[in-house]
Amino acid sequence: MADLTAIVTAVTQALVAAEAPIKATADNVVKLGALGAGLAAGLAVIGAGHAIGKLATAALEGTARQPEAAATLKGTMILAIAFIESLALIALVVCFVIAGN
Repeated sequence: MADLTAIVTAVTQALVAAEAPIKATADNVVKLGALGAGLAAGLAVIGAGHAIGKLATAALEGTARQPEAAATLKGTMILAIAFIESLALIALVVCFVIAGN
């Protein structure tokens, strides 16, 4: 998370340090929309990956503590992974819609 904060801070400082004022034209708005869509898509994928990692960790710990519950945990984990992936795909579709406008 600290790396992401450092990147966002660096980009913000670079935009603020630009000497030429940014004029609000249609071309700039499209470029900023594409930038926002790209950042949102990246965050959606990172969030989904993090959630699936935490889910797998919890499922493996549960299986290690109660091996007889492995089948139940496996089914629940697969269902939760499907929900997480569907949310990530919906976020990516929204990002493509934003970039397309």
